[in-house]
Parts: sequence; C-alpha cells; structure tokens
Amino acid sequence: MQIDFEGQRPDEEVLFIFRRHIATALRGLLFMIAMIAVGVAMLFLWPNNAKIVFAMMVCVLIGVFGFVYALILWYFSFYMVTNQRLRQTRQKGMFKKSVVDLDLEKIMSVSFGVPGMFGAMFDYGTILVQTGAGDLVMSMVAHPETVYNELQNAAHNLANDYDGGEE
Repeated sequence: MQIDFEGQRPDEEVLFIFRRHIATALRGLLFMIAMIAVGVAMLFLWPNNAKIVFAMMVCVLIGVFGFVYALILWYFSFYMVTNQRLRQTRQKGMFKKSVVDLDLEKIMSVSFGVPGMFGAMFDYGTILVQTGAGDLVMSMVAHPETVYNELQNAAHNLANDYDGGEE
C-alpha cells in the first residue's frame, strides 16, 4: 500500500489501515433524529406560527451538523499498521488530535473478542494488544478477526526479519 504520512521513517511501508466500526458514529445519527423529532413536534404543537417553521429548520440543521461532526470524528480516527509500528490516531474534536505509536517488536501478544450477538451480527469487536509497557485496547473495531490476523502476521513477519528469516 503506497501511503505516505507525517513522521514516516525512510524504510517504513504502510501494510493496512483499519477503523472503528461505523456504529461508533451512531450517536450522531441519533442526535440528528432527535433534533428532527423536536422540530416536527414544535410544528404539531404550534401549527399556525410561521416562526416555528424557521425554528424547525434550525433544529434540522443542528441535527445534520451533529451527524456530520460524528462522521468526521469517526473518519479521522483510525489505526495504521506499518512494517515497523502500530499507530493510533484519534480525532477528539475539530482541532484536537492524539497519536500513539507502538513498535511492532514490543508486542507480546494480540487477542480479540466479539461482544455477543450484536458484535457478531454487525462484525465488530475488541482487539487487545499486550506489551511490556502496558495494553492497547481497541474497542468497536470493524472486522476484528481479519484485523487480528493481519496484525499477527505483521508482528510475525517483523520477528522473522530480525531473526534473519529463520523460523
């Protein structure tokens, strides 16, 4: 995968990128539905008031902005695995972002879990990456088994590179 990013090392290649499940943006959708419901309720409570139509439009607009905001936070929060490290980028607001890097060589174990019926139906789960310094818990990850396998392969390939290709 030919992707360049800020802070990339000279011999570093991006292997894959994954995100949390789109359901994490569900709060934005629920907020939009609630705001539309408030606007429609105002129309029913005061049907002959022209100012209420304007208020309803404002409610709908605020709801749409809330939904778009949740989608932006979801889209710009992602995990990137390179041939050297795992990078977590989380968008915490329109202008606030945090980045955490974890060298693949420091990974001791990787595990995943699917939290019941909804997790199985919508294919999301939690991935736990254990290191000597602590654990990285990635919740609501889309396609957790696929991500788990790819992350295991990346860590295994790095270990083989350090061992000179011997298994």
